[in-house]
Amino acid sequence: MRLAELHVGQRARVVTIEGSDEISLRLLEMGLTPGVDVELLGTAPLGDPLEFEVRGYHLSVRKSEAQRVEIQSL
Repeated sequence: MRLAELHVGQRARVVTIEGSDEISLRLLEMGLTPGVDVELLGTAPLGDPLEFEVRGYHLSVRKSEAQRVEIQSL
């Protein structure tokens, strides 16, 4: 399952980040590391970007970026 597939209020655990480019590195630097729990708080009116709670703070990422994050639903 991918991070972009979560529904509002749903929690999941990050399994891995796909790729080894600048975007993948940026996602890791923002706290989306394997083993961390995330919750989808909401989406923008047109569905992009997505807002998550990660490590006690709010993080907004584009849907295309969230598609790179493999998760396990909790």
